[in-house]
Amino acid sequence: MRAKRPLTAREVGFICAAVALVLDQASKLILLYGAGFISMPPGARVPVLPFFDLVMVWNPGVSYGLFPAHSVLGRDALVGLALLAIIGLTLWLWTATRRLLAAGLGLIIGGAIGNNLIDRLVYGRVADFFHFYAFGYDWYVFNVADAAIVIGVFVILYESLLRAPAAEVEDQHRRNEPGAKHEGR
Repeated sequence: MRAKRPLTAREVGFICAAVALVLDQASKLILLYGAGFISMPPGARVPVLPFFDLVMVWNPGVSYGLFPAHSVLGRDALVGLALLAIIGLTLWLWTATRRLLAAGLGLIIGGAIGNNLIDRLVYGRVADFFHFYAFGYDWYVFNVADAAIVIGVFVILYESLLRAPAAEVEDQHRRNEPGAKHEGR
């Protein structure tokens, strides 16, 4: 029996993208069609916990309502920007050698495909549902793709700013080992 080889950074990234995309689209299908949110008026709320509601919000902008696009031209511009971002991030992922960096890139790619492509092409806007609040503070209404994008950005920042120097030393040691292969390439 052959030993399993560890996943390459690229494989980790694509798995994270797929998981983020599937979870985002599944949650939207369940809430929109299974729970009837598609027919709810904007702002309709379903209390779940003392600090969490499900709220029907149609977001014409990007994550957390930034850059709203209320026209077809605006929507198409956001789709075009999303495509460029997805292509650029995928090229970066393709060359990534560290799994954590690749995971962060994958989360952003999966979230961008779910929010900024599929939702915009199918509905013309993005469906958001999750609203957390406590002690007089509340967070924007968001969805799984928004959360994946934010987590992905934090992972990339952590990897780039805090972990990168140590990872570079590890990578250098690995490259210097006899018969070493470059992971992810």
